Amino acid sequence: MNAILEEIKISILATLLTALILCGLYPLAVWGTGQLLFPWQANGSLIVTKDKVIVGTSLLGQGFTSDKYFQPRPSAAGNAGYDATSSGGSNLGPTAKAFLDGVKHRVEDYRKQNSLPETTPVPADAVTASASGLDPHISIENAKIQAPRVANARNLPLETVLTAVKKYTDGPDWGIFGVAGVNVLKLNLALDGRLE
Repeated sequence: MNAILEEIKISILATLLTALILCGLYPLAVWGTGQLLFPWQANGSLIVTKDKVIVGTSLLGQGFTSDKYFQPRPSAAGNAGYDATSSGGSNLGPTAKAFLDGVKHRVEDYRKQNSLPETTPVPADAVTASASGLDPHISIENAKIQAPRVANARNLPLETVLTAVKKYTDGPDWGIFGVAGVNVLKLNLALDGRLE
């Protein structure tokens, strides 16, 4: 009987020690390391305007519709798109009629909005949603096509807008993973004069 009680005691102590390490010390160490080495990222990569208002995060896309703004990648997240609580793609395959009809409609709208001839190729990220529906970036090519429209709507020189595009282009992660992309929220806020 004493052997059984001793085993129970060891099991309880091992469980408590493991819980203390895995549920207390380890998360505290990870949190502390994040706060020390990567405070901006660890706190959500929040974008704060000049007047100290949090307007979003650089990690999630937001919808913009006015001609004076760069348009983000289309979103299938939620009923109206860009819903962070409903992240996800449309689940339509590349040969689905609904998908192809949607892309065709978006291509026509994109060409019309940006005054492009019918034969001009349209970047894929301008007419297809990302897997999350919340991609914060557009391709550099997409941004360059939209730049004349934005410059015209804002009465700015095209070179000023293209300089802002370059400034808010993020390179590949760690210099090798992925491709460069333009952060739409940061770019639009900068053009509004709301970023420092």
